[in-house]
Amino acid sequence: MMGRFTFKLPDIGEGIAEAEIVKWHVAVGDIVAEDDQLADMMTDKATVEMESPVSGKVVEVAGEVGEMVAIGAPLVVIETDGEHVDETTETAAPSAPVVPEPPAAPKDPVRPDLVEGRPSAEIARRSPASPARADADTKILASPAVRKRARELGIDLREVRPASEGRIRHADLDAFLSYGAAGGYTPAGVTRPDETIKVIGLRKRIAQNMAASKRHIPHFSYVEECDVTDLEQLRADLNDNRGAKPKLTLLPLLIAAICRALPEFPMINARYDDEANVVTRHGAVHMGMGTMTDDGLMVPVIRDAQKRNLWQLAAEIALLAEAARSGTATREELTGSTLTITSLGPLGGIATTPVINRPEVAIIGPNRIVERPMFVPDGMGGERIAKRKLMNISISCDHRVVDGYDAAAFVQAVKKLLETPVLLLAD
Repeated sequence: MMGRFTFKLPDIGEGIAEAEIVKWHVAVGDIVAEDDQLADMMTDKATVEMESPVSGKVVEVAGEVGEMVAIGAPLVVIETDGEHVDETTETAAPSAPVVPEPPAAPKDPVRPDLVEGRPSAEIARRSPASPARADADTKILASPAVRKRARELGIDLREVRPASEGRIRHADLDAFLSYGAAGGYTPAGVTRPDETIKVIGLRKRIAQNMAASKRHIPHFSYVEECDVTDLEQLRADLNDNRGAKPKLTLLPLLIAAICRALPEFPMINARYDDEANVVTRHGAVHMGMGTMTDDGLMVPVIRDAQKRNLWQLAAEIALLAEAARSGTATREELTGSTLTITSLGPLGGIATTPVINRPEVAIIGPNRIVERPMFVPDGMGGERIAKRKLMNISISCDHRVVDGYDAAAFVQAVKKLLETPVLLLAD
C-alpha cells in the first residue's frame, strides 16, 4: 500500500517565521532515500540543508527557487511504501549550515575585509549530475569568476603567478595579458552573452538590507588621514616575537583603537529603533566585521571586543572569517553587532563612504595604506622630509543620532591612538 508523507519546514531558528528556497536538490518524480538532501533554505544569512526523513518518490514541491516558505508549511510531499499520514507535526532537526551553490554570474573580486594573508578555503561543491573532477588546476587558488575568465581567454592558470596571498585574481590575469604571455596579443575585451540572473539567497538579503539602510538612514561621512608608520612598525615587531600566537594583521590594532576610544563617544556604539524612537547606547562592543565571501558580503560578529587583547582579537577574526567563507557561521555569529568595520583592503582607494549596517548608527572604513613623503620633525626644532605610511579612515554615521562634531572628534581620538601605538598596549 502506498502512502504520502508531507515534510513540513521545521523551526530552523528562534524567531524565524519563514525561509527562502535557495536550491532544490530534488524535483517531482525523483526517487529519494532517507537522509538525502531535499533543499537548501536560507534565513538571516544562514543556509540550512533540509534532509528527507523517509524514502520514496517526490510528488510535490513547495515552490521555485527564490520563493519564501513559512515555518510549518509543506515543503515536499513524498510517496512512500506503507502507510503514512498525509501530514507530519514533527520533523528531524535540520543539519548544520552549508555553503550555497554560487550563482552563475561572475562574482565581484573585491574583498572588503582586512583579514590579510588568509585566502578563503576551496570548498568542494559536488552534485549528483556533476561529479567532482580531478582537474589539473584544482589546487590553484582562484574564484569561479577568475577561472571562467581564464578559460574564455585561453589562459592556463598554472602559468599565472599571483601577486599576493597565493590566490590568482583578475589583476593577475590582466598582468599576464599585458606582458604578452598570451601569444603576444592582448584583446581589448572579452565579449560575453547577456545574462539574466535571479536575485536570491544571500545576494537578495544584501540588496534588501542595503536598500532599507539608504532609504531610512540619513547618512553623512567623514574622512581623516592617519600616519600609521609607527603602527606598522609595532605590528612587525609583535609578529617577529609572537611565538605560537596568531599573526597580527592591521585589523586587531584598528579594533583595539576603536574600543579604547568608544567610552568617550557612546553615541557611536549604538543601535536605533526608528519605529519605537529609542536609541540604545551599548556598553559592550560587539564588532561586526565586513567579510567578502564567494556568495556575498557577510558580517560575522566579535563579541565583547573591548575585553580582548590583540592576540585574542586576531584569533577570533581568523576563526569568524573562515566560518563565514566556508558557510559554517551560525546565526548567533552573524547577528547582534553594535558597530561595524569594513574595508576594501589593498584595493581600498583614497576614501570610501560605507553604508551603515542597520540598525547600527555608524560604520568605520579604513582605506589603503600608501607611502608618501611628509614633513616630520628633525629633532632639532626644524623639519625634514621622510617617507611615511599613510591611511585614510572613513566613517559613515546616522545623522539622526550622531552629530558631525561627534563623528569627527571620535575619529580624531582613534587617530591619536593609531599614531601613538604604544597607547594601545598601556593599561
